Amino acid sequence: MKTAILIPFIASGAAAFAPVPSKVQVLRVSMADSPVAETEGEEPAGPVYATVNGWTADPSKFCLGLPGAIGPLGEFDPVGFTSDLSVQEIKRYREAEVTHGRVAMLATVGYLVAEPFHPLFNGQVSGPANSHLGQVQEIAPFFFAWLASSIAVAEFFRATTGWESPVDAVSKNKEVEGKTWLTKLNDDYYPGDIGFDPLGLKPSDPAEFADMQSKELSHGRLAMLAAFGMIVQEQVTGSTLF
Repeated sequence: MKTAILIPFIASGAAAFAPVPSKVQVLRVSMADSPVAETEGEEPAGPVYATVNGWTADPSKFCLGLPGAIGPLGEFDPVGFTSDLSVQEIKRYREAEVTHGRVAMLATVGYLVAEPFHPLFNGQVSGPANSHLGQVQEIAPFFFAWLASSIAVAEFFRATTGWESPVDAVSKNKEVEGKTWLTKLNDDYYPGDIGFDPLGLKPSDPAEFADMQSKELSHGRLAMLAAFGMIVQEQVTGSTLF
């Protein structure tokens, strides 16, 4: 009877020395079984942008790191046009700036040259440059039509080179902040680089290309101010510049 009573106590004492899984072991097993827990604190990778002409869009930099932020004004954006804009929108703004700068450079040369020197059309086109295009339309309507068609072809070429088709743009712009719906530049397109370089002036070195781009932007910005001033002056005075 005494033996039967002592058996449970002996068994419980022996069980105290039996190996049991520790809390550390249990923790290790649970960590190994849930690999997702190892990556809970990691942030998802950001979008990857194509490198074109040595430039890769960097949202952390002013204007994505595009050339043009030069002295004396540097990162000049007092109104905040580029603040909180998507990469797509900033590229579109730069495309507009480069295009308008090129048109302004041509216009500035046209104003300064065409007023004192106008041998075309037997010298019938004269007076303030603001009125020259209207005079050409009256004197040589076929030439005016050819000129307008040439501009339309050039714009169509630029659109098909740098821009997505409207159907593709609508589809891809659904996930873009600052949606432009029907307009979207190609991801591998550098703003303003339409591939027109008949004299082979485009540098192959990224640093040299960025330097040339900054020079073009500087001249274009100055030309836009100059062209605006000349147009307003002639519109107000009704006479030639000089």
